[in-house]
Amino acid sequence: MKMNITVECTPEEARAFLGLPDVSPINETLVASVKQRIEQNVELVSPEFYLKQWYSMGGQATDSFMQLMGAGARAAAGDTGKKT
Repeated sequence: MKMNITVECTPEEARAFLGLPDVSPINETLVASVKQRIEQNVELVSPEFYLKQWYSMGGQATDSFMQLMGAGARAAAGDTGKKT
């Protein structure tokens, strides 16, 4: 025997019916905290910040980046980089 029951209710009504706690105040606090941290550290996620750090390392960063890209290209092509 197969039985289907359809219940139409809002998430708040379902939470109350199942006895689950209302966590919306906690969620609002967490969202506000994350938003504040992002606003305080917005310069850390800007491209200019990373470019300044990259250029401060000089040519070493460029060499490392080129080696990384070369290794990725070889791996994608199936080449191990070993000479036979």
